[in-house]
Amino acid sequence: MALGKKKGGRKEPLFGLPAALADLRLTAADRIPNAADDKPKKAKAKRKSDDADDEPPRERKAPVSRSGAKRRSKSRIGFGIGRLFYWGAVLGLWGVIAVVGVVIWVGAHLPPIQSLEIPKRPPTIQIVGMDGSVLAQRGEMAGANVALRDLPPYLPKAFIAIEDRRFYSHFGIDPVGILRAAVTNVLRRGVSQGGSTLTQQLAKNLFLTQERTMQRKLQEAELAIWLERKHSKNEILELYLNRVYFGSGAYGVEAAAQKYFGKSARNVTIAEAAMLAGLVKSPSRLAPNRNPEGAEARAQVVLAAMAEAKFITEAQAQASIGHPSYNVKPAGAGTVNYVADWIGEVLDDLVGQIDQSITVETTIDPKLQSVAEAAIIDELAAKSVKFNVSQGALVAMTPDGAVRALVGGRNYSDSQYNRAVTAKRQPGSSFKPFVYLTALEQGLTPDTIRQDAPIEVKGWKPENYTHEYFGAVTLTQALAMSLNTVAIRLGLEVGPKNVVRTAHRLGISSKLEPNASIALGTSEVSVVELVGAYAPFANGGFAVSPHVVTKIKTIEGGKLLYMRQPDERNQVIEPRYVAMMNTMMRETLISGTAKKAEIPGWMAAGKTGTSQDYRDAWFVGYTANLVTGVWLGNDDNSPTKKATGGGLPVEVWSRFMRTAHEGVAVASLPNSQVGWGLSNLAQAASQVSAPTPPAPVNNSGTRPPPTRANVRPEPAAGLDGWLMDRLFGGNR
Repeated sequence: MALGKKKGGRKEPLFGLPAALADLRLTAADRIPNAADDKPKKAKAKRKSDDADDEPPRERKAPVSRSGAKRRSKSRIGFGIGRLFYWGAVLGLWGVIAVVGVVIWVGAHLPPIQSLEIPKRPPTIQIVGMDGSVLAQRGEMAGANVALRDLPPYLPKAFIAIEDRRFYSHFGIDPVGILRAAVTNVLRRGVSQGGSTLTQQLAKNLFLTQERTMQRKLQEAELAIWLERKHSKNEILELYLNRVYFGSGAYGVEAAAQKYFGKSARNVTIAEAAMLAGLVKSPSRLAPNRNPEGAEARAQVVLAAMAEAKFITEAQAQASIGHPSYNVKPAGAGTVNYVADWIGEVLDDLVGQIDQSITVETTIDPKLQSVAEAAIIDELAAKSVKFNVSQGALVAMTPDGAVRALVGGRNYSDSQYNRAVTAKRQPGSSFKPFVYLTALEQGLTPDTIRQDAPIEVKGWKPENYTHEYFGAVTLTQALAMSLNTVAIRLGLEVGPKNVVRTAHRLGISSKLEPNASIALGTSEVSVVELVGAYAPFANGGFAVSPHVVTKIKTIEGGKLLYMRQPDERNQVIEPRYVAMMNTMMRETLISGTAKKAEIPGWMAAGKTGTSQDYRDAWFVGYTANLVTGVWLGNDDNSPTKKATGGGLPVEVWSRFMRTAHEGVAVASLPNSQVGWGLSNLAQAASQVSAPTPPAPVNNSGTRPPPTRANVRPEPAAGLDGWLMDRLFGGNR
């Protein structure tokens, strides 16, 4: 068999050798027999051993004694401790560097420490009535600063006991307190205890916001340390007590004591001191006027802390539980807040920007304010559903323009929109006095005859409220019965522009459209300006500026910032025309649309008003003592269910005015004893023989029975008798 070939035809690879050399290969027969062939396993083992001879010899380990093992173990432990100490030092160093870096970074976001000053309190606006009583407060309600030495010792100790037991021993930050709070919070699985010191709380209140961020917390800590370096402990505690917030707008212990207990912080009891200290944790939630039970429970916790700190005895703590002398004032939802809002709007014009707390003395009579509020609220509560009337407003002022009461809505807490000052509505027929005054000034008199009959103006056909027409009537009758057609005729006769000029001259400041419908009060006005425009009828013809502020002073020091000067006596209506208008508008209350508006013993006059589709109901009436206007309607200008000026507004007006005039000396309206002037004698005499106007004819063609409103009284016999009637009132 040739080399390179095996049985079965297998060919061995030649690997590029010449064929002659490739065949030089030993066969099995050519080999020397070996015993290892019979024992392949041993040969294999031997080959491994032979291969191992090529490796370097391994070093054999000597046996180790027990004492040597211990030494080696100690050596390893020492090495581990060393490495731990080393890396601890490294990490500590980096930690210090990180802390320093954070401090520098936080400090870079603070104003320069050297420029930091204790900020002034935000200004407070205290509004008082004409009797000196506080009506309302605007801005932060902050009482006067109280010195620490003037407070009972248990008051500041109550705050230390519950807020910062280690106040006198830490440096602004209390690491022990922080650690204790952290452990407590972990054990209770929640934030049940804080670690902020009183100094930190003061820093936050003075310089920072209330946001809950790590940056703010770090800034608080830096500022606390700065405060501790700059001020003594007692100074910090005094600042804290005079700046901390106690809920319901009260800042400082003095304001809080006045708010909740009706007394100075100098006079609070232990129980009251504990309640004040307890409010700091959550002033909005624990304020006694909102949550008296929660406030009392928190006060008990404070009393226990005071006893534990040995600030009071256990007996004092037990005796004080449940005994704070509550004098909680109701939340400021009264209608006097409409007055306060109005004052806030005019302050800038009176004193400019306010940078210190001030007291604003007003013309408001607190008793009349309460009566006005009750009149509006009670009347609406009883009849708002029946007449679909949801809102009302009332303004009462003296004839010289001093506002004694102002109600801008039925509930201030529900709506702060001031319907007495801000809202403008159509006055309806309550605007007609300006038309009639213009007519008188152009030569007409209360007895001038005009026709009450259908009228058309460029396609517009106004009608009377009753859809009836009375034919020839006097101006007095027409105004008393609020006849629309006569007012339209008069307005066109004297000129709409002249009517607008008259209204503006008397005090209306709103824009008025000089068109035919102006006679029916289609241009919108506010309650306060309409009442102010009626004031000249009550004061003899002088213009007034409705006002509520008489004096403004600083709270600290009492520096006078503003004092109202009397208005210049600007005669806008001649006395004879005042007398005529008073005569005409008195008839409205005697026989006209406001017959319910009666004040026993007092001479009163006024005019009702109802706008289109019964959207607005008005009555403005006056005596020599007060001028009062009432508006009722809906904010969305939706129609009422036939609410007229002679209904609800007259009832509100009468209720208020009767109470307002109790105990007041009776006075007559200006010029009422002079009639409407001897200068008009000739003109009046010429009308004595004028025919008596016929009774009104209704749409059915029949005449109703005569009444005082539709039949002119016969003058006394002769010109002298007629003149006496006009001078002294006659039988009217």
